[in-house]
Amino acid sequence: MKVLHLDSSILGDASASRQLGNEVVAALRSRHSGIELNYRDLAADSISHLAGSTLAANGTPAELRTIAQQHEAALSEQVLNEFLQADVLVIGAPMYNFAIPSQLRAWIDRIVVAGKTFKYGANGPEGLVADKQVFIVSTAGGKHAGSPSAAAHEDYLKAVLNFVGIRSITVIHAQGLAMGAETRDAAFAAARVQIAALTAAQAA
Repeated sequence: MKVLHLDSSILGDASASRQLGNEVVAALRSRHSGIELNYRDLAADSISHLAGSTLAANGTPAELRTIAQQHEAALSEQVLNEFLQADVLVIGAPMYNFAIPSQLRAWIDRIVVAGKTFKYGANGPEGLVADKQVFIVSTAGGKHAGSPSAAAHEDYLKAVLNFVGIRSITVIHAQGLAMGAETRDAAFAAARVQIAALTAAQAA
C-alpha cells in the first residue's frame, strides 16, 4: 500500500496537524505491513504557485523548453505522479485566516489537471481518480467544522477531492486549539479516538 503524507503547517514541531498526521501514519503502519511512504513537507519545501510560467512550461514541447520551464514541467509531473500512485493520502490541513495554507493550495493546483484527474463530458465534469482513501487532519484555533467559516478550509478540500473522483474522505478534527488548555486537550483526545477507530476500520 502506497501512502502519500502531506504536511502544510508552518509551525514545525509545534504543529498540531503535523503531530496528528504522524499518528495517523503510525497507526496505518501498525496495521498494514509493507507500507511504502512518500512524504512531502509543503511548508519546508514549498511548491511554486500556479502562474503563467507554469502553464507556458506545460504547454511547450519538451525539446523547446528553457531550463526554467524544464524545472516547472518536471515539478508538475512529479507532484501529479505522487498523487496518482498513492492508495492512501494523509493531509495535514491547519486553518490559516479561515482557509487552507497557501502551500497546500499550490499542491492542489498541480494535481487538478484536465485530462489527467478530471475531464468535461456531455454531462459536465467527471473525476478520473478513484480507489483512494483520504484522511484530512483538520486543525484550527477556533471551532469551525460544520459552520460557514469552514467553507475555504475542510469543505473546500472535500469539494476538490470529490471533483477529481475521490469519495472515501474522512476528516479528523482537532479544533478549538487556541481556546484554552482544557479545550485543546479535549480536541487532541477526540482526534486520537477518531484515529484509532478509523485506522482499525481501514484494516478490517
